[in-house]
Amino acid sequence: MQQKGISKICHARASEKFKEIDGSTTTGANIFCVAEIFLFPQGSVCVKWQAANINKPSKLMKNKVLLSAALAFAFAMPVAIAQSIPDEFKTGGFAIGCQAYTFNRFTAFEAIEKTAQAGGKVIEFYPGQKLSKEEPTLKIDHDASAEVLAKVQAKLKAHGMKAVNYGVVSIPEDEAAARKVFEFAKKMGIPIITTESVQSINMIEKMVKEYDIRVGFHNHPGSFGKADYKVWNPLYIAGVLVGRDSRIGAAADTGHWCTSGLNPVEGLRILKGRIVSAHLKDKLAFGESHDVPYGEGVANIKGCLDELKAQGFSGNISIEYEYNWDNSVPDVTKCIDFVRAYGQAK
Repeated sequence: MQQKGISKICHARASEKFKEIDGSTTTGANIFCVAEIFLFPQGSVCVKWQAANINKPSKLMKNKVLLSAALAFAFAMPVAIAQSIPDEFKTGGFAIGCQAYTFNRFTAFEAIEKTAQAGGKVIEFYPGQKLSKEEPTLKIDHDASAEVLAKVQAKLKAHGMKAVNYGVVSIPEDEAAARKVFEFAKKMGIPIITTESVQSINMIEKMVKEYDIRVGFHNHPGSFGKADYKVWNPLYIAGVLVGRDSRIGAAADTGHWCTSGLNPVEGLRILKGRIVSAHLKDKLAFGESHDVPYGEGVANIKGCLDELKAQGFSGNISIEYEYNWDNSVPDVTKCIDFVRAYGQAK
């Protein structure tokens, strides 16, 4: 039975994440709708939410009291200067390309080739992909040798592309292990790292300040019924980010938000000013469904692009197309063409 009128107060200090946002009193059929956000001295944040029906995503987070003014104030802090992606690698005003995981049945070299074939100029690598058909025992990750990295850079140059992101990768709390990830990004000229390691926020902030590399917290699907996984919730990520270096933000996955029953545009608005990258996906339906080319599903991709543009978004957009695995280039091409047309229309 669906419960109604459930509410809970969630508190966070500027240096901590939300302490309680697991929704243990709700059922799996419910998602949250923020009712109010209160800000207190010394950076305390109080969020009051009420359960909402997952089958009504258009009404998700409808109360406008929740968003821009409150979170913008909560996030207010000196803006750090971070590496930017050159305009020559942008399409339609956005640095859009593929997350190599789109082509996880192929090698990294083939992922570069297929991304270029689809019209992308940037790519996000993930750890562990085989390097090439000729050298399948070699892999691209933060343990790769200088020789492997040189081969990848040469391949990117041959196709007029740039690596702009690396993830989703674990960033340990141990400094030596964390530093390996950032050193890899530095050597590759990668300005953004994607992770879900919120437990390492202190180490991440230290590395971000040292390397001037942005870090985005990625979200997979989730629900209040799974209390051990919280990063699916944009409000949780908002709490993690309060008071932190502005180069730390969200790697917003719109497709996984749809799977979780969340409205992607509202999710982007919750994280206004703190979105460092996006896995921009369109889905056939809310809940469990498959990816579709931009504009053919429920994610409101135009609305997402409008919101990102309005926020002055300067990160990368990765197409992580998780459907038609063996022959996804035509669908990926449609996605890039959608963004190109969007830019031309503006």
